[in-house]
Amino acid sequence: MGFRLPAIRRASFKASQVASIFAQVPKGYLAVYVGEKQKRFVIPISYLNQPSFQELLSQAEEEFGYDHPMGGLTIPCSEDVFQHITARLN
Repeated sequence: MGFRLPAIRRASFKASQVASIFAQVPKGYLAVYVGEKQKRFVIPISYLNQPSFQELLSQAEEEFGYDHPMGGLTIPCSEDVFQHITARLN
């Protein structure tokens, strides 16, 4: 009696491209995309525990769900608001 495993989809990028993407985010940090132009910020993961940042995460969940195709977290606020919040966390 046999069974079939689901097919594995091939990625549309090479392993060297993946390595360069992950190399840009140091261990202990997270890439987030903010604002209309989706500007990329690299933030410490310790921010995820902060109440003000958790509010941003709730807004991101409401607007985007858990689908973030850019490879990082998309935050639905302006760059100015994001920089103000993260400046208070430093």
